Amino acid sequence: MTSLNAGVIGVRLFISLFIQRLLAEIVGEAGIAKIGSLRNLLEMLSSFASVGIFSGVVKYVAEYQEDKEQLQKLFSTTLVFTVIGTIVVSITLFLSSTYLSVTIFDSNQYVYLIKLLAVIVPFISMFRIFNGVVNGLSRYKKLAGIDLFSYILSAALTVILLLTNNIDGALIAIAITPALQFFVLLYIFIKVLREYVQFSKLKFQVPMAKGLLAFSLMSFFSTVLLNYVEIDIRVMIQNRINFEEAGIWTAMTNISKNYMVFSSAIFSLYVLPKFASIYNKRDFKAELLNIYKTLLPLFGVGMLLVYFLRDYVIMIIYPDFHGMESLFKWQLLGDFVRLAALVLGYQFLAKKMVRNFIFSEILSLALFYGFSYYLTGIYGVEGVVMAHFLRYVIYFIVVLYLVFRYFKKQQQITD
Repeated sequence: MTSLNAGVIGVRLFISLFIQRLLAEIVGEAGIAKIGSLRNLLEMLSSFASVGIFSGVVKYVAEYQEDKEQLQKLFSTTLVFTVIGTIVVSITLFLSSTYLSVTIFDSNQYVYLIKLLAVIVPFISMFRIFNGVVNGLSRYKKLAGIDLFSYILSAALTVILLLTNNIDGALIAIAITPALQFFVLLYIFIKVLREYVQFSKLKFQVPMAKGLLAFSLMSFFSTVLLNYVEIDIRVMIQNRINFEEAGIWTAMTNISKNYMVFSSAIFSLYVLPKFASIYNKRDFKAELLNIYKTLLPLFGVGMLLVYFLRDYVIMIIYPDFHGMESLFKWQLLGDFVRLAALVLGYQFLAKKMVRNFIFSEILSLALFYGFSYYLTGIYGVEGVVMAHFLRYVIYFIVVLYLVFRYFKKQQQITD
């Protein structure tokens, strides 16, 4: 699975380098900042429209893939949640399009973009749910094909619209990407979906509402608040420094997200289903060490290469983004600690440790915003990436304590 994802991510990185360079040359730092805000908004919509049950779908499909009755209950509940989520989100986007345009993009000229997103919302929710089924079934090759093909299509669309319509074209391409992803997933995976999802027998009922709502709550804190905080920090940089510095920080996070996407695929395909099936401390420690021994050295070497070649990375992707070099050290250190912490944190999702999850996420986001606000006043935009590192060091220590406290309590109950 790791090798397969490495190939897919390699192709994605190559394409991404080309697109990011093109975007940097055509739309500049301010344009990159706007694109970053749109991507944050799409992440929030993905969680809201699917009512945040992606991880729940992954978990329960992995557990019940041989139990058709339980799967029908799961998908019936999912249908109700996504219909309600989609309607609420679409109406909200239409009614608040002017407010969102001004708040996120500091201009009312992007009202049309918010309304376009309102139309795309159903595809966002359906893709998110069906993607959860693919992950739950651990169909690595299918997922790799979906990921690669949809990425190539969206990249081609972005290039075409960017060259013909500048920043507006790029924003439109990014906005309609979820629809492309949905149709690609449907084309590649429809036979398997029909095998597990009996669409004709779905009922508008919620027999598994309680179990899935726990994941909704966790998704709100992990996805919605995270992206809200990122948008808020970007606006803070724009107001306290300028749009260009906000674009430089967004460019740094783009590079980070390009290599961190590899880990997210591993988490949902392997870590979450694996942790869901482990119930004692000994097996958990063995699996945790196995994951760490596999992933951390690979990421460590990759991050060192990125750091030592940072001048070339900037020259190739963002040649005119002066001042970006100083951000690499703190961003890469923070991402390495983040990787180790997130592996641990997936135990919260696997065991529905809602309180621990919410506490750790609120702590993480509060630390990030607080450190960012304070350190930006001293170090400028570099203070944000310093905050990124400090936040995950503390987060890792807290999550490590909470996870092993859980197993200690489980042992006491067993004894």
